[in-house]
Amino acid sequence: MIMVENDSNAEFLAVAIEAAKKAGEIIRKGFYQTKHVEHKGEVDLVTETDKACEDMIFNHLKQHFPTHKFIGEETTAACGVTELTDEPTWIVDPLDGTTNFVHGFPFVCTSIGLTIGKVPMVGVVYNPIMDELFTGVRGKGAFLNGSPIKVSSQSELLKSLLVTEVGTKRDTSTVDTITRRINSFLLQVRALRMSGSCALDLCGIACGRNDIFYLIGFGGPWDVAGGAVIVREAGGVVFDPSGEEFDITSLRVAASNPLIKDVFIKALQQSER
Repeated sequence: MIMVENDSNAEFLAVAIEAAKKAGEIIRKGFYQTKHVEHKGEVDLVTETDKACEDMIFNHLKQHFPTHKFIGEETTAACGVTELTDEPTWIVDPLDGTTNFVHGFPFVCTSIGLTIGKVPMVGVVYNPIMDELFTGVRGKGAFLNGSPIKVSSQSELLKSLLVTEVGTKRDTSTVDTITRRINSFLLQVRALRMSGSCALDLCGIACGRNDIFYLIGFGGPWDVAGGAVIVREAGGVVFDPSGEEFDITSLRVAASNPLIKDVFIKALQQSER
C-alpha cells in the first residue's frame, strides 16, 4: 500500500473543498435556470452542469496533484470503466442527484473522495443549495460546516429512520425485488425516506439525521467514495448489505450506527426470503 503522511491528507482535503465549492457555484447557478437534459438510460439523466462540474473539478485537482489518478461519473460514462488501483485516486460525482437538480428538488451535491491503496481516505460532499459542506479525513473525524458530527445512537429498528433509493433500473425483476424489500421494512421501521442522492444519504447517517441506509445497485464508486469516509469518521459503520466487508467497487452499500447494524442485516436477510 502506498502510504501518505497526515499533512498530505490535510492538503488533499483543502484542495478538495476548494473544488467542491467551485462546483457548487456552477450547480447553484444552473439550479435556477432552464436545464438542457440528456438521457443516459430510461430514467438516468445527465445535464451540461454535470459535465461542466466534472471538468472543473478534475482540472483543479490535476493542477495540484498531477500524478494522481482520476475516476469520474461522466468520464466513465463516455470512455468506459476505469480500474481502481492502489495509486492515490480521486473519485468524483460532479452532481449527485441529477434528477433532483432537473426538477428543482434541493437534494443535490458534489461528491469528491480520495482513495489510497483502494481505501477511502478523504471525503467531501457539498450541497450548494442548502449550503451544507460535509467533510471527513481518515482518523481525523467528520464535520458539517466545520462542526463535528456523529451518528445516531438508535438501537431499535422500530424507532429508526431508514433511507434507501430505487435506482434507475425499471425492469420488472429489479422493481419487484426493490419493492419487496421496502414492503418488508415498512412494517419494521418508524419511517422510510428516499432523497435521490446516495452521497447525501450517507451524510445523513453521519450527522445522525438517518439511522440506516442501504442501496443495492447504483451508478459506481463515485456515489459512495466521499460519503463512506464521512460516515466512518462520524463513528458509523459502512458495510455490504449482506454483512460482509464494504467493497467500494461492488455497487452495494449499507451504513448505520454500530448499535443497529446486526438487527438491520437480519431484517434485510428476512426480506429476501
